[in-house]
Amino acid sequence: MLEEIFKEYMPLLDNELESIIKPNKKYQNKLYESMKYSLFPGGKRLRPMLFLMSYTLFSNDLDIALPFAASLEMIHTYSLIHDDLPSMDNDDYRRGKLTSHKMYGESLAILTGDALLNLAYETILKMNMEINDDRIRKASYEISKAAGYSGMILGQVIDTCEYELNAGEIIYMYSLKTAELIRASISAGAILGGANKDQIIILDEFGKNLGISYQIQDDILDLDKDKEIDKLTLSKYYSKDQLINLINELNQQSLKLLGRLENLNTSYFEELVDKLAYREI
Repeated sequence: MLEEIFKEYMPLLDNELESIIKPNKKYQNKLYESMKYSLFPGGKRLRPMLFLMSYTLFSNDLDIALPFAASLEMIHTYSLIHDDLPSMDNDDYRRGKLTSHKMYGESLAILTGDALLNLAYETILKMNMEINDDRIRKASYEISKAAGYSGMILGQVIDTCEYELNAGEIIYMYSLKTAELIRASISAGAILGGANKDQIIILDEFGKNLGISYQIQDDILDLDKDKEIDKLTLSKYYSKDQLINLINELNQQSLKLLGRLENLNTSYFEELVDKLAYREI
């Protein structure tokens, strides 16, 4: 069932992204090429898909939702490009192909990330200018806040500044670096779709749990690699079995939260909880 909705939304999202980044000025072609290289073919498109899944619990007007979904993917892709840079994680490959800086050089990679982030906000602001709706303003703010100073970037700072973190502090860092944009994707989708206050609160907490669970599963998948490079993750404090138990606890909390959303079909989210937490890639 979940695969069907991904198959339905993925081409719509890809078409939206292509239309947004299409070059329209002289000298844009190289930048466009670099942006397209990192955006296509994408990964799971998880954040925009979560946004659309949350949004369609309350509304079916995808014309309003797709620009926001595309903006979330551009923000996420920018963060990956910058994460891969020599001054950050110094990775050579992303999604099975050369990273942006290995393909186009460090300068263009940095500018590509900058362009994607700014274009994401430009896209959201354009929606605000075209449609006078408080839901659009609130969803825009939710996404912007999650990506920035108090959200994802703060999590990245904590991760890269080599603080001595205990287990609780590592989970806090995960809640920002990984979970915050996942949380905001679900929360902003509900806001834009017209959810009431209680529904937004429930989906917001669900998104946070899902994001932390997702990152812990990443720790499990990268267990051997992280130990080789002495990367600080929860595996420093917990065994693999304990990490699996943490995921199980978060998943149970997530399913209980979904159960509180009366008269809404949350089956896609329920299926996604298991698929993400126990994925093998």
